[in-house]
Amino acid sequence: MSSDTEVQLHPLKGASHDYWARIKSGDIGALPAVLGLVVLCIVFGAMQSSFLTPGNFANLLTQAAAVIVIAMGLVFVLLLGEIDLSAGYSSGVCGAVLVILVTNHSFPWWVAFPISIIVGLALGLFIGWLVSFLGIPSFVVTLATFLAFQGLLLLLAGEGGTIRMEDPTVLSIENSNMKPLISWAFYVVCAALYIFSGLRRVYARRKVGLKTELMQLWILKTVGLLGLTGAAVYALNLERSNNPDVVSLKGIPYVVPVILLLLVVGTFVLNRTAFGRHLYAVGGNAEAARRSGINVKWVRICAFMICSVLSAVAGMIFASRQNSISPTTGGSSTLLYAVGAAVIGGTSLFGGKGRMRDAILGGLVVAVIDNGMGLLGYAAGIKYIVTGLVLLVSASVDAISRKGSGS
Repeated sequence: MSSDTEVQLHPLKGASHDYWARIKSGDIGALPAVLGLVVLCIVFGAMQSSFLTPGNFANLLTQAAAVIVIAMGLVFVLLLGEIDLSAGYSSGVCGAVLVILVTNHSFPWWVAFPISIIVGLALGLFIGWLVSFLGIPSFVVTLATFLAFQGLLLLLAGEGGTIRMEDPTVLSIENSNMKPLISWAFYVVCAALYIFSGLRRVYARRKVGLKTELMQLWILKTVGLLGLTGAAVYALNLERSNNPDVVSLKGIPYVVPVILLLLVVGTFVLNRTAFGRHLYAVGGNAEAARRSGINVKWVRICAFMICSVLSAVAGMIFASRQNSISPTTGGSSTLLYAVGAAVIGGTSLFGGKGRMRDAILGGLVVAVIDNGMGLLGYAAGIKYIVTGLVLLVSASVDAISRKGSGS
């Protein structure tokens, strides 16, 4: 029996053959991040029993949240082959605006937060204008704004000072959880929407005669994903408190729905809008995109604005987790971890390739390394070395895969 006939008789085998062919051609997607996450969890779980506990799992999600959101914004910029080195301090500045308005001027959070978003838009517009209209390389522009925003944050927070966040709604984002029943209801609704959107996409493509994913393969992937997320919800609904009589810790942290909402909106923008298609086109070949009628300058500006807006959201998450904003918020290793998260997740540094989910996968990898090595008692220097090596390996895989695909 010929191989072509065998593929026709065994569709799943044919699908796996096609997937392997894509890997060999350099299209590896998020596979390294997924494999790395699994291996790291197994290693740390075997070395430290407290790693694979519900309490540490919830801590991982809240620990990674702000970095994941900044990485989501960086995906838009990296898709163009650009970089934003100031994204970390952008989150600090926007977070400071939020906290100052709430704490010092008694603004309600629902008024202060949109104002911080507008500040983020302005910061991104300024960076994008310098890059697009003056032609200054984004590395130089954002290195300058990295220093400028750090100085602005110092002026807002006061050198060595800290502004406390006292609004209970903002504080609950990182420090409170859904009730177990609501957590399960949230899971069921998300699962139903995921199944509905997946089936709708498959049948819509079939209706117009486009190639679609094999239904058996889609079912296997969907069952696997929903089973994994269902197990995660079950673990989060277990009691995590050491003293449940005093305080009970159960349910999904509120920051998880925030990240899922950003994932859905960002994925829709990249996959279902003209702007998303233009973003990939400019990242793949800016000159060809310009000749096809795409406003390349405007696309670049919008990408930097989106990056800064998501940094503003991360600023609110920082304020919630730290219960305050300080002159170091968004500094230190925050930006390096965010860039590392996007690249480790599968977004190319060379532009034209990446998805919103890359930020989540890469952010979890970075958080697992930091958390696991912390539990094992390793010094901060070792954590940085290991994270740097993982980032270097990811960038190397990206470069090698591009050569393999002939890009």
